[in-house]
Amino acid sequence: MQKGFELFEFVQKGDERGHLVVIEGLKDVPFEIKRIFYIYGSDGNVIRGQHANRKSEFVLINIAGQSKVRIDDGQGNETVVALERPHIGLYIPRMLWKEMYDFSLDSVLLVLSSEYYDADEYIRDYNTYVSEIKNA
Repeated sequence: MQKGFELFEFVQKGDERGHLVVIEGLKDVPFEIKRIFYIYGSDGNVIRGQHANRKSEFVLINIAGQSKVRIDDGQGNETVVALERPHIGLYIPRMLWKEMYDFSLDSVLLVLSSEYYDADEYIRDYNTYVSEIKNA
């Protein structure tokens, strides 16, 4: 698979009081952070995402619990990444199909986005996505 995606290991700071991870846009992630959201309370059988984005880039971090992310490039290549450590982020560039699933009961999946929400830049039908990749 043409990678495109990347795993980031963020610096962990800490002492006897606990741990601290700092993430700064354009420094620790390759974009200015314009939107932050998180997913929690998802059953282990739920599949989230199931879309690609024409403009948005993302970094996904399981800050509690664990989940998996399936990444598909629309050309028959897919990779599954397990997110299970709160200092590891998965960078997903634009135009990769993503599905988040296998959430543990305590999972909190934090998502950093390069863009404000715009429903028109989402591709929610897989066949449409594949067609756009082939015509790119």
